[in-house]
Amino acid sequence: MTNRRQRENKRMKKNNKKQAQKQSGPPKNNSRPPKPQKRNENKVTAMVTCKELTSDGKGIVEWEGKQLEVPHLLTGEKAEILVNAKGRFANPKVKRIIKAHETRVTPPCPYYYECGGCQLQHMSNQAQNDFKQDVVNKLMKPFGKPNPIMTMKHPYDYRNKSHMTYAMTNDRQIIGGLYASNSHSIIDIDKCLIQDPQADDIAQTIKRIMKKYKMQPYDEDTGKGFLRHVLIKVGKESGQVMVVLVAASPIFTGQKNFVKLLREKHPQISTVLLNINDRDTSVVLGNQEKVLYGKGTITDTLGGLTFEISSKSFYQINPPQTEKLYGKAIEMAQLTGQETVIDAYCGIGTIGLIASEKAGNVIGVEQNKDAVGDAIRNSKRNDIQNARFYQGDAGEFMTEMASRGEKADVVILDPPRSGSDEAFLSSVVKLKPKRVVYVSCNPETQARDMKYLVKNGYKVKEIQPVDMFPQTYHVESVCLLERA
Repeated sequence: MTNRRQRENKRMKKNNKKQAQKQSGPPKNNSRPPKPQKRNENKVTAMVTCKELTSDGKGIVEWEGKQLEVPHLLTGEKAEILVNAKGRFANPKVKRIIKAHETRVTPPCPYYYECGGCQLQHMSNQAQNDFKQDVVNKLMKPFGKPNPIMTMKHPYDYRNKSHMTYAMTNDRQIIGGLYASNSHSIIDIDKCLIQDPQADDIAQTIKRIMKKYKMQPYDEDTGKGFLRHVLIKVGKESGQVMVVLVAASPIFTGQKNFVKLLREKHPQISTVLLNINDRDTSVVLGNQEKVLYGKGTITDTLGGLTFEISSKSFYQINPPQTEKLYGKAIEMAQLTGQETVIDAYCGIGTIGLIASEKAGNVIGVEQNKDAVGDAIRNSKRNDIQNARFYQGDAGEFMTEMASRGEKADVVILDPPRSGSDEAFLSSVVKLKPKRVVYVSCNPETQARDMKYLVKNGYKVKEIQPVDMFPQTYHVESVCLLERA
Protein backbone atom coordinates (compact mmCIF):
# COMPACT_ATOMS: atom_id res chain seq x y z
CA MET A 1 0.00 0.00 0.00
CA THR A 2 2.77 2.37 0.96
CA ASN A 3 4.84 1.69 -2.19
CA ARG A 4 1.81 2.21 -4.38
CA ARG A 5 1.04 5.55 -2.71
CA GLN A 6 4.67 6.60 -3.04
CA ARG A 7 4.66 5.71 -6.75
CA GLU A 8 1.51 7.80 -7.16
CA ASN A 9 3.13 10.75 -5.44
CA LYS A 10 6.23 10.43 -7.65
CA ARG A 11 4.05 10.34 -10.75
CA MET A 12 2.11 13.40 -9.58
CA LYS A 13 5.32 15.31 -8.96
CA LYS A 14 6.45 14.67 -12.54
CA ASN A 15 3.05 15.73 -13.83
CA ASN A 16 3.19 18.94 -11.81
CA LYS A 17 6.52 19.87 -13.41
CA LYS A 18 4.97 19.42 -16.82
CA GLN A 19 2.00 21.51 -15.78
CA ALA A 20 4.22 24.33 -14.58
CA GLN A 21 5.84 24.46 -18.02
CA LYS A 22 2.55 24.45 -19.87
CA GLN A 23 -0.79 24.85 -18.23
CA SER A 24 -2.47 21.59 -18.98
CA GLY A 25 -6.06 20.46 -18.78
CA PRO A 26 -8.79 19.73 -21.24
CA PRO A 27 -7.60 20.99 -24.66
CA LYS A 28 -9.74 23.62 -26.33
CA ASN A 29 -11.24 23.39 -29.78
CA ASN A 30 -9.72 20.55 -31.75
CA SER A 31 -10.24 20.11 -35.46
CA ARG A 32 -9.71 16.35 -35.35
CA PRO A 33 -12.94 14.37 -35.69
CA PRO A 34 -14.04 12.67 -32.47
CA LYS A 35 -12.88 9.11 -32.10
CA PRO A 36 -15.54 6.41 -31.83
CA GLN A 37 -16.18 4.85 -28.43
CA LYS A 38 -13.53 2.36 -27.50
CA ARG A 39 -13.06 0.22 -24.44
CA ASN A 40 -9.68 -0.17 -22.77
CA GLU A 41 -9.22 -1.57 -19.25
CA ASN A 42 -12.83 -0.72 -18.30
CA LYS A 43 -12.40 2.86 -19.57
CA VAL A 44 -14.78 4.27 -22.15
CA THR A 45 -14.43 7.42 -24.20
CA ALA A 46 -17.71 9.03 -25.18
CA MET A 47 -18.91 12.14 -26.96
CA VAL A 48 -21.27 14.22 -24.80
CA THR A 49 -22.92 17.64 -24.63
CA CYS A 50 -23.23 19.46 -21.32
CA LYS A 51 -26.87 20.33 -20.58
CA GLU A 52 -26.42 22.45 -17.44
CA LEU A 53 -24.35 22.79 -14.28
CA THR A 54 -24.90 21.39 -10.80
CA SER A 55 -24.76 23.71 -7.79
CA ASP A 56 -21.16 22.62 -7.24
CA GLY A 57 -20.11 23.54 -10.77
CA LYS A 58 -20.07 20.14 -12.49
CA GLY A 59 -21.46 19.61 -15.96
CA ILE A 60 -24.49 17.35 -16.36
CA VAL A 61 -24.36 14.96 -19.36
CA GLU A 62 -26.23 11.87 -20.55
CA TRP A 63 -24.33 8.63 -21.14
CA GLU A 64 -25.90 5.25 -21.91
CA GLY A 65 -29.13 6.29 -20.23
CA LYS A 66 -27.37 7.59 -17.14
CA GLN A 67 -26.93 11.14 -15.94
CA LEU A 68 -23.29 11.90 -15.11
CA GLU A 69 -21.71 14.89 -13.38
CA VAL A 70 -18.45 15.84 -15.07
CA PRO A 71 -16.02 18.33 -13.50
CA HIS A 72 -14.61 21.17 -15.63
CA LEU A 73 -17.41 21.27 -18.22
CA LEU A 74 -19.55 24.29 -19.09
CA THR A 75 -23.14 24.46 -20.30
CA GLY A 76 -23.46 23.80 -24.03
CA GLU A 77 -19.92 22.46 -24.45
CA LYS A 78 -19.27 19.35 -26.53
CA ALA A 79 -16.54 17.15 -25.18
CA GLU A 80 -14.97 13.74 -25.25
CA ILE A 81 -15.03 12.30 -21.75
CA LEU A 82 -13.42 9.30 -20.10
CA VAL A 83 -15.62 7.18 -17.83
CA ASN A 84 -15.26 4.00 -15.85
CA ALA A 85 -17.51 1.49 -17.60
CA LYS A 86 -17.62 -0.90 -14.64
CA GLY A 87 -18.17 -0.44 -10.96
CA ARG A 88 -20.57 1.69 -9.00
CA PHE A 89 -19.01 5.07 -9.83
CA ALA A 90 -18.28 6.26 -13.35
CA ASN A 91 -15.78 8.96 -12.19
CA PRO A 92 -16.03 10.85 -15.50
CA LYS A 93 -13.23 13.16 -16.61
CA VAL A 94 -12.86 15.52 -19.54
CA LYS A 95 -10.47 14.12 -22.11
CA ARG A 96 -10.92 16.71 -24.86
CA ILE A 97 -13.07 19.78 -25.42
CA ILE A 98 -14.59 19.69 -28.91
CA LYS A 99 -16.63 22.90 -28.70
CA ALA A 100 -15.71 25.36 -25.95
CA HIS A 101 -18.00 27.87 -24.27
CA GLU A 102 -17.08 31.52 -24.78
CA THR A 103 -16.50 31.98 -21.03
CA ARG A 104 -13.93 29.17 -20.80
CA VAL A 105 -10.45 30.38 -19.83
CA THR A 106 -7.09 28.75 -19.22
CA PRO A 107 -6.81 28.17 -15.46
CA PRO A 108 -3.95 30.26 -14.02
CA CYS A 109 -3.04 27.50 -11.56
CA PRO A 110 -0.86 24.70 -13.00
CA TYR A 111 -2.27 22.23 -10.46
CA TYR A 112 -5.92 23.00 -11.11
CA TYR A 113 -6.92 19.79 -12.89
CA GLU A 114 -5.37 17.58 -10.19
CA CYS A 115 -6.09 19.54 -7.00
CA GLY A 116 -9.60 19.63 -5.60
CA GLY A 117 -9.25 22.95 -3.77
CA CYS A 118 -10.76 25.04 -6.60
CA GLN A 119 -13.54 24.03 -8.98
CA LEU A 120 -14.23 27.08 -11.18
CA GLN A 121 -10.88 28.34 -12.50
CA HIS A 122 -11.84 27.24 -16.01
CA MET A 123 -14.53 29.97 -15.92
CA SER A 124 -13.88 33.67 -16.38
CA ASN A 125 -14.39 35.76 -13.24
CA GLN A 126 -17.63 37.18 -14.62
CA ALA A 127 -18.85 33.68 -15.45
CA GLN A 128 -18.10 32.58 -11.89
CA ASN A 129 -20.12 35.49 -10.52
CA ASP A 130 -23.01 34.73 -12.85
CA PHE A 131 -22.92 31.04 -11.89
CA LYS A 132 -23.08 31.80 -8.16
CA GLN A 133 -25.81 34.39 -8.65
CA ASP A 134 -27.82 31.81 -10.57
CA VAL A 135 -27.37 29.18 -7.83
CA VAL A 136 -28.69 31.56 -5.16
CA ASN A 137 -31.49 32.82 -7.42
CA LYS A 138 -32.79 29.27 -7.98
CA LEU A 139 -32.61 28.29 -4.31
CA MET A 140 -34.23 31.50 -3.09
CA LYS A 141 -36.94 31.75 -5.76
CA PRO A 142 -39.74 30.85 -3.29
CA PHE A 143 -38.75 33.79 -1.08
CA GLY A 144 -38.02 36.61 -3.52
CA LYS A 145 -35.37 37.99 -5.84
CA PRO A 146 -31.82 38.17 -4.37
CA ASN A 147 -29.67 41.30 -4.66
CA PRO A 148 -26.71 41.26 -7.10
CA ILE A 149 -23.83 39.28 -5.64
CA MET A 150 -21.07 41.17 -3.77
CA THR A 151 -17.89 40.27 -5.66
CA MET A 152 -14.18 40.58 -4.92
CA LYS A 153 -11.98 42.92 -6.94
CA HIS A 154 -8.86 40.71 -6.65
CA PRO A 155 -10.21 37.14 -6.32
CA TYR A 156 -6.86 35.57 -5.36
CA ASP A 157 -4.46 35.47 -2.35
CA TYR A 158 -7.41 35.85 0.01
CA ARG A 159 -7.23 32.83 2.33
CA ASN A 160 -5.85 33.76 5.75
CA LYS A 161 -5.75 30.09 6.77
CA SER A 162 -3.67 27.47 4.97
CA HIS A 163 -3.30 23.75 5.55
CA MET A 164 -0.43 21.77 4.02
CA THR A 165 0.42 18.07 4.27
CA TYR A 166 3.81 16.40 3.72
CA ALA A 167 4.83 12.95 2.48
CA MET A 168 7.85 10.94 1.37
CA THR A 169 8.17 9.70 -2.21
CA ASN A 170 9.61 6.35 -3.25
CA ASP A 171 13.00 7.96 -3.97
CA ARG A 172 13.08 9.48 -0.46
CA GLN A 173 12.12 13.00 -1.50
CA ILE A 174 9.90 15.08 0.77
CA ILE A 175 6.91 16.63 -0.96
CA GLY A 176 4.34 19.00 0.50
CA GLY A 177 1.06 20.38 -0.67
CA LEU A 178 -2.64 19.55 -0.93
CA TYR A 179 -4.56 16.34 -1.46
CA ALA A 180 -5.61 15.47 -4.99
CA SER A 181 -9.34 15.59 -5.60
CA ASN A 182 -11.22 12.73 -3.89
CA SER A 183 -8.04 11.06 -2.64
CA HIS A 184 -5.31 11.05 -0.02
CA SER A 185 -2.54 11.35 -2.59
CA ILE A 186 -0.54 14.54 -2.06
CA ILE A 187 0.23 16.95 -4.88
CA ASP A 188 3.60 18.66 -4.47
CA ILE A 189 2.63 22.34 -4.66
CA ASP A 190 4.92 25.38 -4.66
CA LYS A 191 2.19 28.00 -4.69
CA CYS A 192 -1.58 28.07 -4.14
CA LEU A 193 -3.15 31.07 -5.86
CA ILE A 194 -5.96 31.54 -3.34
CA GLN A 195 -3.76 31.31 -0.22
CA ASP A 196 -1.82 34.17 1.34
CA PRO A 197 1.57 34.16 -0.46
CA GLN A 198 3.36 34.21 2.90
CA ALA A 199 1.88 30.82 3.73
CA ASP A 200 3.29 29.30 0.53
CA ASP A 201 6.78 30.65 1.28
CA ILE A 202 6.69 29.37 4.86
CA ALA A 203 5.51 25.93 3.74
CA GLN A 204 8.40 25.67 1.28
CA THR A 205 10.89 26.70 3.98
CA ILE A 206 9.53 24.01 6.31
CA LYS A 207 10.05 21.44 3.57
CA ARG A 208 13.69 22.50 3.20
CA ILE A 209 14.29 22.41 6.97
CA MET A 210 12.76 18.93 7.13
CA LYS A 211 15.28 17.75 4.54
CA LYS A 212 18.16 19.38 6.42
CA TYR A 213 17.25 17.74 9.74
CA LYS A 214 16.08 14.48 8.13
CA MET A 215 12.64 14.97 9.69
CA GLN A 216 10.23 12.27 8.53
CA PRO A 217 6.74 13.17 7.38
CA TYR A 218 4.00 11.04 8.87
CA ASP A 219 2.84 8.04 6.83
CA GLU A 220 -0.88 7.28 7.18
CA ASP A 221 -0.45 3.64 6.18
CA THR A 222 2.44 2.64 8.43
CA GLY A 223 1.77 5.08 11.28
CA LYS A 224 5.45 6.04 11.24
CA GLY A 225 7.00 9.49 10.90
CA PHE A 226 6.71 12.79 12.77
CA LEU A 227 5.13 15.74 10.92
CA ARG A 228 1.51 15.27 9.81
CA HIS A 229 0.36 18.75 8.79
CA VAL A 230 1.26 22.42 8.93
CA LEU A 231 -1.45 24.98 9.65
CA ILE A 232 -0.66 28.64 8.93
CA LYS A 233 -2.86 31.59 9.92
CA VAL A 234 -2.20 35.15 8.79
CA GLY A 235 -3.60 38.35 10.27
CA LYS A 236 -4.35 40.29 7.09
CA GLU A 237 -4.46 43.65 8.90
CA SER A 238 -2.04 43.00 11.77
CA GLY A 239 0.57 41.19 9.66
CA GLN A 240 0.99 38.61 12.42
CA VAL A 241 1.56 34.98 11.42
CA MET A 242 0.91 31.74 13.32
CA VAL A 243 2.54 28.44 12.38
CA VAL A 244 1.10 25.23 13.85
CA LEU A 245 3.19 22.07 13.41
CA VAL A 246 0.85 19.09 13.75
CA ALA A 247 2.92 16.08 14.80
CA ALA A 248 2.25 12.45 15.66
CA SER A 249 4.49 12.62 18.75
CA PRO A 250 5.34 15.24 21.42
CA ILE A 251 9.03 14.33 21.13
CA PHE A 252 10.45 17.03 18.86
CA THR A 253 14.21 16.63 18.57
CA GLY A 254 15.93 19.87 17.59
CA GLN A 255 12.85 22.02 18.04
CA LYS A 256 14.83 25.12 19.07
CA ASN A 257 16.99 25.01 15.94
CA PHE A 258 13.93 24.31 13.79
CA VAL A 259 12.10 27.37 15.12
CA LYS A 260 15.25 29.50 14.91
CA LEU A 261 15.84 28.66 11.24
CA LEU A 262 12.16 29.21 10.42
CA ARG A 263 12.08 32.65 12.03
CA GLU A 264 15.41 33.70 10.50
CA LYS A 265 13.87 33.12 7.08
CA HIS A 266 10.45 34.53 8.06
CA PRO A 267 10.80 37.10 10.87
CA GLN A 268 7.13 38.03 10.51
CA ILE A 269 6.17 34.77 12.25
CA SER A 270 4.68 35.83 15.59
CA THR A 271 4.12 32.43 17.18
CA VAL A 272 4.91 28.75 16.58
CA LEU A 273 2.94 25.91 18.17
CA LEU A 274 3.33 22.13 18.33
CA ASN A 275 0.00 20.33 18.17
CA ILE A 276 0.00 16.61 18.98
CA ASN A 277 -2.35 14.40 16.97
CA ASP A 278 -1.56 10.73 17.57
CA ARG A 279 -4.99 9.46 16.56
CA ASP A 280 -5.90 7.52 13.42
CA THR A 281 -8.16 10.24 12.08
CA SER A 282 -8.66 12.66 9.22
CA VAL A 283 -9.21 15.49 11.74
CA VAL A 284 -6.22 17.85 11.44
CA LEU A 285 -5.71 19.11 15.00
CA GLY A 286 -5.29 17.05 18.16
CA ASN A 287 -6.24 18.05 21.69
CA GLN A 288 -2.72 18.47 23.12
CA GLU A 289 -0.75 21.61 22.26
CA LYS A 290 2.28 23.55 23.43
CA VAL A 291 3.78 26.87 22.43
CA LEU A 292 7.30 26.76 20.97
CA TYR A 293 7.61 30.50 20.33
CA GLY A 294 5.54 33.61 21.03
CA LYS A 295 2.17 33.93 22.77
CA GLY A 296 0.38 31.04 21.09
CA THR A 297 -2.17 33.39 19.49
CA ILE A 298 -2.24 36.17 16.91
CA THR A 299 -4.57 39.14 16.50
CA ASP A 300 -6.32 40.70 13.54
CA THR A 301 -8.63 43.64 12.94
CA LEU A 302 -12.16 43.25 11.59
CA GLY A 303 -14.93 45.83 11.61
CA GLY A 304 -12.75 48.22 13.57
CA LEU A 305 -12.24 45.69 16.41
CA THR A 306 -9.23 43.58 17.35
CA PHE A 307 -9.72 39.83 17.68
CA GLU A 308 -7.44 37.25 19.25
CA ILE A 309 -7.12 34.09 17.16
CA SER A 310 -5.94 30.71 18.46
CA SER A 311 -5.10 27.60 16.48
CA LYS A 312 -8.63 26.26 16.88
CA SER A 313 -10.53 29.53 16.55
CA PHE A 314 -13.08 29.84 13.76
CA TYR A 315 -12.33 33.08 11.94
CA GLN A 316 -13.68 33.88 8.47
CA ILE A 317 -11.02 33.04 5.88
CA ASN A 318 -11.58 36.07 3.62
CA PRO A 319 -11.41 39.27 5.73
CA PRO A 320 -12.15 41.83 2.95
CA GLN A 321 -15.35 40.02 1.97
CA THR A 322 -16.20 39.36 5.63
CA GLU A 323 -16.30 43.14 6.15
CA LYS A 324 -18.94 43.33 3.40
CA LEU A 325 -20.86 40.31 4.71
CA TYR A 326 -20.99 41.45 8.33
CA GLY A 327 -21.69 45.02 7.32
CA LYS A 328 -24.72 43.86 5.36
CA ALA A 329 -25.90 41.60 8.20
CA ILE A 330 -25.78 44.46 10.72
CA GLU A 331 -27.53 46.77 8.25
CA MET A 332 -30.32 44.18 7.97
CA ALA A 333 -30.60 44.04 11.78
CA GLN A 334 -31.71 47.72 11.73
CA LEU A 335 -30.18 48.48 15.12
CA THR A 336 -30.98 51.76 16.88
CA GLY A 337 -29.07 51.26 20.13
CA GLN A 338 -32.00 49.84 22.09
CA GLU A 339 -32.25 46.26 20.83
CA THR A 340 -31.34 43.00 22.56
CA VAL A 341 -29.43 40.91 20.00
CA ILE A 342 -28.71 37.20 20.26
CA ASP A 343 -25.63 36.02 18.37
CA ALA A 344 -26.25 32.28 17.97
CA TYR A 345 -23.32 30.05 16.95
CA CYS A 346 -21.21 33.06 18.01
CA GLY A 347 -17.76 31.44 17.79
CA ILE A 348 -15.11 33.89 19.00
CA GLY A 349 -17.71 36.68 19.00
CA THR A 350 -16.86 38.48 15.76
CA ILE A 351 -20.29 39.45 14.43
CA GLY A 352 -21.85 39.98 17.87
CA LEU A 353 -19.06 42.27 19.05
CA ILE A 354 -19.17 44.28 15.82
CA ALA A 355 -22.96 44.61 16.25
CA SER A 356 -22.58 45.69 19.89
CA GLU A 357 -21.68 49.25 18.85
CA LYS A 358 -25.21 49.77 17.51
CA ALA A 359 -27.16 47.44 19.84
CA GLY A 360 -28.52 47.87 23.34
CA ASN A 361 -26.95 44.58 24.46
CA VAL A 362 -25.63 41.43 22.83
CA ILE A 363 -25.93 37.85 24.07
CA GLY A 364 -23.57 35.36 22.41
CA VAL A 365 -24.15 31.61 22.72
CA GLU A 366 -21.71 28.92 21.57
CA GLN A 367 -21.18 25.21 22.29
CA ASN A 368 -17.39 25.28 21.99
CA LYS A 369 -15.80 26.12 25.35
CA ASP A 370 -12.55 27.42 23.84
CA ALA A 371 -14.42 29.70 21.46
CA VAL A 372 -16.47 31.18 24.31
CA GLY A 373 -13.23 31.91 26.18
CA ASP A 374 -11.89 33.65 23.07
CA ALA A 375 -15.11 35.69 22.77
CA ILE A 376 -14.91 36.87 26.38
CA ARG A 377 -11.26 37.88 25.94
CA ASN A 378 -12.11 39.69 22.69
CA SER A 379 -14.88 41.58 24.49
CA LYS A 380 -12.45 42.72 27.20
CA ARG A 381 -9.74 43.52 24.67
CA ASN A 382 -12.08 45.93 22.89
CA ASP A 383 -13.55 47.32 26.13
CA ILE A 384 -17.08 46.30 25.17
CA GLN A 385 -19.46 46.47 28.12
CA ASN A 386 -22.77 45.48 26.56
CA ALA A 387 -21.93 41.93 25.37
CA ARG A 388 -22.12 38.68 27.33
CA PHE A 389 -21.13 35.22 26.16
CA TYR A 390 -22.40 31.83 27.33
CA GLN A 391 -21.42 28.24 26.64
CA GLY A 392 -24.32 26.04 25.67
CA ASP A 393 -26.87 25.10 23.05
CA ALA A 394 -28.33 28.26 21.54
CA GLY A 395 -31.72 26.65 20.93
CA GLU A 396 -32.05 25.53 24.55
CA PHE A 397 -30.84 28.95 25.69
CA MET A 398 -33.54 30.77 23.71
CA THR A 399 -36.26 28.30 24.75
CA GLU A 400 -35.41 29.00 28.40
CA MET A 401 -35.49 32.75 27.70
CA ALA A 402 -38.96 32.42 26.19
CA SER A 403 -40.21 30.34 29.14
CA ARG A 404 -39.07 33.11 31.53
CA GLY A 405 -40.92 35.70 29.46
CA GLU A 406 -37.70 37.34 28.28
CA LYS A 407 -37.50 39.01 24.86
CA ALA A 408 -34.98 39.48 22.07
CA ASP A 409 -35.43 41.92 19.23
CA VAL A 410 -32.96 40.39 16.77
CA VAL A 411 -31.46 36.91 16.38
CA ILE A 412 -28.34 36.65 14.22
CA LEU A 413 -27.30 33.11 13.31
CA ASP A 414 -24.32 31.83 11.36
CA PRO A 415 -24.53 28.02 11.55
CA PRO A 416 -22.17 25.43 9.98
CA ARG A 417 -22.74 24.14 6.42
CA SER A 418 -25.30 21.64 7.68
CA GLY A 419 -27.50 24.55 8.74
CA SER A 420 -29.75 24.64 11.80
CA ASP A 421 -32.04 21.89 13.08
CA GLU A 422 -35.75 22.08 13.81
CA ALA A 423 -35.11 22.27 17.56
CA PHE A 424 -33.13 25.49 17.12
CA LEU A 425 -35.56 26.99 14.62
CA SER A 426 -38.52 26.22 16.88
CA SER A 427 -36.74 28.06 19.70
CA VAL A 428 -36.50 31.14 17.46
CA VAL A 429 -40.23 30.91 16.80
CA LYS A 430 -40.95 30.62 20.55
CA LEU A 431 -38.77 33.64 21.37
CA LYS A 432 -40.52 35.71 18.63
CA PRO A 433 -37.76 38.21 17.72
CA LYS A 434 -38.85 40.99 15.38
CA ARG A 435 -36.02 40.21 12.95
CA VAL A 436 -33.89 37.18 12.12
CA VAL A 437 -30.63 37.72 10.22
CA TYR A 438 -29.48 34.38 8.79
CA VAL A 439 -25.85 34.22 7.60
CA SER A 440 -24.97 31.03 5.75
CA CYS A 441 -22.08 29.42 3.89
CA ASN A 442 -24.55 26.97 2.32
CA PRO A 443 -27.60 28.58 0.67
CA GLU A 444 -29.13 25.12 0.14
CA THR A 445 -29.54 24.42 3.87
CA GLN A 446 -30.35 28.10 4.44
CA ALA A 447 -33.31 27.86 2.04
CA ARG A 448 -34.50 24.71 3.82
CA ASP A 449 -34.36 26.43 7.22
CA MET A 450 -36.04 29.62 5.98
CA LYS A 451 -38.93 27.54 4.69
CA TYR A 452 -39.59 26.48 8.31
CA LEU A 453 -39.42 30.06 9.58
CA VAL A 454 -41.75 31.30 6.84
CA LYS A 455 -44.28 28.61 7.74
CA ASN A 456 -44.14 29.81 11.32
CA GLY A 457 -44.79 33.51 11.00
CA TYR A 458 -41.78 35.11 9.28
CA LYS A 459 -41.41 36.76 5.91
CA VAL A 460 -38.20 37.06 3.89
CA LYS A 461 -37.46 40.73 3.24
CA GLU A 462 -33.98 40.73 1.66
CA ILE A 463 -31.45 38.22 0.27
CA GLN A 464 -27.80 39.13 -0.32
CA PRO A 465 -25.29 36.68 -1.85
CA VAL A 466 -21.60 37.35 -1.17
CA ASP A 467 -18.64 35.72 -2.96
CA MET A 468 -16.49 34.75 0.01
CA PHE A 469 -14.66 31.95 -1.81
CA PRO A 470 -13.59 32.98 -5.36
CA GLN A 471 -12.42 30.18 -7.69
CA THR A 472 -14.57 27.66 -5.76
CA TYR A 473 -18.26 26.83 -6.09
CA HIS A 474 -19.00 27.99 -2.52
CA VAL A 475 -21.08 31.12 -2.02
CA GLU A 476 -22.22 32.87 1.16
CA SER A 477 -25.69 34.33 1.63
CA VAL A 478 -27.23 36.60 4.27
CA CYS A 479 -31.02 36.95 4.55
CA LEU A 480 -33.35 39.15 6.56
CA LEU A 481 -36.60 37.71 7.89
CA GLU A 482 -39.18 39.80 9.74
CA ARG A 483 -42.01 38.60 11.91
CA ALA A 484 -45.27 39.01 9.99
